[in-house]
Amino acid sequence: MVSYRFLEFLTASLLASPGAAFVVPSSKQSSSLKAVAKKDSYAVTLLPGDGIGPEITAATKQVVQALATRCNFRIEWKEALIGGAAIDAKNDPFPQESLEQCLASDSVLLACIGGYKWDKNPRELRPETGLLKMRKEMGLFANLRPAKVLPQLIDASTLKREIVEGVDVMVVRELTGDVYFGTPKGIDIVNGQRVGYNNMIYSESEIDRIARVAGDVASKRGGKLCSVDKANVLDVSQLWRDVVTDVITKDFPDVQLSHMYVDNAAMQLIRWPKQFDTIVCGNIFGDILSDEASMLVGSLGMLPSASIGESGPGVFEPCHGSAPDIAGQDKANPLAMILSAAMMLQYDLDRPEEAALLEKAVEAALDAGVRTPDLKQENDGCKVVGCAEMGEIVAKLVAEIDVDIKV
Repeated sequence: MVSYRFLEFLTASLLASPGAAFVVPSSKQSSSLKAVAKKDSYAVTLLPGDGIGPEITAATKQVVQALATRCNFRIEWKEALIGGAAIDAKNDPFPQESLEQCLASDSVLLACIGGYKWDKNPRELRPETGLLKMRKEMGLFANLRPAKVLPQLIDASTLKREIVEGVDVMVVRELTGDVYFGTPKGIDIVNGQRVGYNNMIYSESEIDRIARVAGDVASKRGGKLCSVDKANVLDVSQLWRDVVTDVITKDFPDVQLSHMYVDNAAMQLIRWPKQFDTIVCGNIFGDILSDEASMLVGSLGMLPSASIGESGPGVFEPCHGSAPDIAGQDKANPLAMILSAAMMLQYDLDRPEEAALLEKAVEAALDAGVRTPDLKQENDGCKVVGCAEMGEIVAKLVAEIDVDIKV
């Protein structure tokens, strides 16, 4: 039964017009990651989402406004709904008006989505469904997640100092294919019992384009790229390995390519993370490994991410969740969202110097000995501050820190 439905799906997809589920863009494309040229004014959509989202959004907006004032450019902010907030207001986790607003923007800054309140909803009315829809409709096929251990936070990691000191890893995750989007999928009754199934599927061109992004990223970092798969048991992973090898060896000859099975990669990230520079993997493996890599730095509250496509605006968001248990208590850490704004400036708005200033201001705040509760360590001599105060501190540093910025 499942095989028949897959054959039916595959036949229909291969005959479909461009834009259908299995029709993907040409494998030869630009590696540019900037959506717009540098200009004096930008339209940015804010998606505060759920839980702590509105709090970290307010702190981040304050910081970016301070940066814009200092560097003589303008940000025109406009909020839109996504996730649980959108379900409550519109009965849709990502309404059409939100999608249209995002597509019309220069960039999108997302806080976080989800919460216990919507966990038992049917799948089409869960916050995560809105996130998947946004990625698919906006063509956001590449997710970049840096995991860099800052000297100020080495002791916040659960691993030994000698293991994590100096770690700087970039995980490049394919975002719109694999088992999360593959069809057929569902839960059926077969021989009197429920059977659940999903389809792990990739086309050659989908793998090709993420390999090119990873090759480009690796070539601008340490020149090492590790492709993660499960080619010893999965046919789709064998295709992944073949295509990645072909792209990197032919078009990125200066990048040192290696391959690693996903179970070994999960172990090696903990055993010896400094062996990695850039990692590329499919959607489900990347989902798991990027969260694992995030804990090398001590807290999800420090990790930004960028989701980008071939054209149009990207979406920039912290790696952490909505933390509904601390929502409204001023305990959230806004630094990951502030660093996500730095990635937005670098990749979408063509302002790398301003991005570097934001990053320097975050490090300066940590140097000043202030910590949100998730970063506080026993006897570290640091002061605990709330989300709002951390935003105020970083905004003040952005305005005053001594760096040269060309405007």
